[in-house]
Amino acid sequence: MLPTEKYMSMHVHTFTKQQCKVGVELLSKARHLNLVEVEVALFFLLIIIGPECCCSKLTPHSCNWMCSSQVVLKNATRLCSTKPIVTVNGKFPGPNIYAREDDTVLVKVVNHVKYNVSIHWHGVRQLRTGWADGPAYITQCPIQPGQAFIYNFTLTGQRGTLWWHAHILWLRATVHGALVILPKLGVPYPFPKPNMEQVMILSEWWKSDTEAVINEALKSGLAPNVSDAHTINGHPGPVQGCASQEGFKLDVQPGNTYLLRIINAALNEELFFKIAGHELTVVEVDAVYTKPFKTDTIVIAPGQTTNVLLTTKHAAGKYLVAASPFMDAPIAVDNKTATATLHYSGTLGSTITTLTSMPPKNATPLATSFTDSLRSLNSKKYPARVPLKIDHNLLFTVSLGINPCATCVNNSRVVADINNVTFVMPKISLLQAHFFKIKGVFTDDFPGNPPVVYNFTGTQPSNLRTMKGTRVYRLAYNSTVQLVLQDTGMITPENHPIHLHGFNFFVVGRGQRNFNPTKDPKKFNLVDPVERNTVGVPAGGWTAIRFRTDNPGVWFMHCHLEIHTTWGLKMAFVVDNGKGPNESLLPPPSDLPKC
Repeated sequence: MLPTEKYMSMHVHTFTKQQCKVGVELLSKARHLNLVEVEVALFFLLIIIGPECCCSKLTPHSCNWMCSSQVVLKNATRLCSTKPIVTVNGKFPGPNIYAREDDTVLVKVVNHVKYNVSIHWHGVRQLRTGWADGPAYITQCPIQPGQAFIYNFTLTGQRGTLWWHAHILWLRATVHGALVILPKLGVPYPFPKPNMEQVMILSEWWKSDTEAVINEALKSGLAPNVSDAHTINGHPGPVQGCASQEGFKLDVQPGNTYLLRIINAALNEELFFKIAGHELTVVEVDAVYTKPFKTDTIVIAPGQTTNVLLTTKHAAGKYLVAASPFMDAPIAVDNKTATATLHYSGTLGSTITTLTSMPPKNATPLATSFTDSLRSLNSKKYPARVPLKIDHNLLFTVSLGINPCATCVNNSRVVADINNVTFVMPKISLLQAHFFKIKGVFTDDFPGNPPVVYNFTGTQPSNLRTMKGTRVYRLAYNSTVQLVLQDTGMITPENHPIHLHGFNFFVVGRGQRNFNPTKDPKKFNLVDPVERNTVGVPAGGWTAIRFRTDNPGVWFMHCHLEIHTTWGLKMAFVVDNGKGPNESLLPPPSDLPKC
């Protein structure tokens, strides 16, 4: 846990600009330095328990950061069984990275495992630096075994809780961590200053190798096995069959305020989060401040972050911290609840923990109430700049489907799609094809509306087959977009958390059943809608978002349920350059990985 005013002394070492300049040059030239060699070369301590970052002062208020991330296998024991997992710096969850608004971050990722690797900086705008965004075959070829790549990006105008994770295969099950962007020095939070801060990463755990789980599912054409447990900061807590394992413990002092930075890093499940005997005040989602509101339960989808204030109002005691699944469709989920403990100082270990009851997994009214309570702060300092005039009015259906497969069970395969297009991953990155004008990699004819209009949430067509293609939607620089994301009843309705790379967007409306283009826009919130980068499309309903294309490049949009991304529920926007260099994509770095 970090005291907010002491984070720099605990996590980084500050050096002269010249020392860090030398370090950057060495990182750029040396692709295979081991940890000891990097330590000697850069004159700073590489702490294996966290990201090691060297800060070269640019101004009194900003830094260039250099971090080293070694992707390695590590044995991990959970649920009373041990398996090797892919990690960064040997840790699960991976190291948390701390920086400030407008800092520049350089992270050297060295791949020591057998899998190809790429790292996505989830929620970072990557203004003109799409090469550092991370999704494999979208903005870069992956980092091959034995190779390295330096991610170089600036946190322009952003502050709050984001995160990083692998963006290839199912590696993000264990390759993930927090990216905490503190306000500029001297700039306060727009809420009461907390005494301490704590990252809380929610995730899933499989006893089996997750790559084997998804490979078996793809071979059969069926859905994969659900996880065996949920975790809080890497630990499930005691569960049936393994009561001896301890959960994460959050030590607190009475009468203090704590800022909890909650991240849902789960592969496939939305989660409820709750602390027994305590109320939470939501103050931020997806690194954007919100109007504060109180709740005892938060709902958080994969890919989303939520910051809450927790006031320790009791004198002593132990209180259960819990995360359990939310699923309001007839789909199998991991029903186990992850548990941790809020432990007041001075409380005896033998004290009985105060428990709490979690909502039923299909508690749709609770989830809807939480989502509807989210509003942008929309203050003078942090305004909500909602696009009012729209250049592109799009409607995308998000669906499942069934395509033929001669080698699969039942001779068919479950797939997923947007506007009936199941996305086919290219062999080189879309961004390279776009920048270098390489033909034959993609087409820019992605449909802006469903090819066939029907009662999306009613009776479904008998033909559940989808089209396949590597198709993108092209947008001019600085265009305004309204995108309605419509769920369908294909196979089953389901809540889809949709993540858009490269942009934040405003969630101007949501509703049940089919979107009505005549009636529903009249109810849009264009004053203080919540701003975020990942949004849930309700099961059997729709969500409307608006954003401005002020970032040239190729930007991935996909469902953050990893199985749906694997099945093809993904597409990309190409945003062309604007006028002049400040509105144009930068050239690729010299060490960009090759396919």
